[in-house]
Amino acid sequence: MNYYIVPVTELEQNSTLLWCDHTDEAVIVDPGGDIDLIQQQIRKLDIHPIEILLTHGHFDHVGGAKDLAKLLSIPITGPHIEDLFWFQGLEQQSRMFGLKYIIQNFIPDTWLKHGDKIHFGDEILQVLHCPGHTPGHVAYFNKQDQLAIVGDVLFKNGIGRTDLPGGSYETLMRSITEQLWPLGDAVRFIPGHGPMSNFGEERLHSPFFSKML
Repeated sequence: MNYYIVPVTELEQNSTLLWCDHTDEAVIVDPGGDIDLIQQQIRKLDIHPIEILLTHGHFDHVGGAKDLAKLLSIPITGPHIEDLFWFQGLEQQSRMFGLKYIIQNFIPDTWLKHGDKIHFGDEILQVLHCPGHTPGHVAYFNKQDQLAIVGDVLFKNGIGRTDLPGGSYETLMRSITEQLWPLGDAVRFIPGHGPMSNFGEERLHSPFFSKML
């Protein structure tokens, strides 16, 4: 499986293109905005998106999803239905964070649950329900390439914030230690913001976890 990260908006949110090398079928994870940049990269890579995947309902991760789905005539999938209230409040989020544009409320075409699988080309993504940053947050894991897309659950030397509605520090830590760590130290991950890392590096050296050893 191939990947390409497109940082979008002033928040430098990682929108990720994943595609099958054999078929060029692709998925777009968290198109938070700047959909012209995402489309430009799709054309450059000559890949064929068939689905938009969302990790959670915060505006910086879903802001471009509805328009991009319409332009490409593809469905929007995820996250878990526990994030429904975030999608119903996108317009309110836009105003609360002082955005220059209002993101219209929308509902994804399909909700996901833990253990679901996403297929594109020859590739498979396993869905992991990882609440804590938001109640319905999910992560996506490709076992063959040992790659995870974790949204705002985990960062290099950091973890997702838990002070927004539906957030819980204790729940987030359980999601990381019970859902992500068992996948193995060698697993590389793409966070919602910032550089990539791997689970072993964070488990051993992140200040949030090294004191647990």
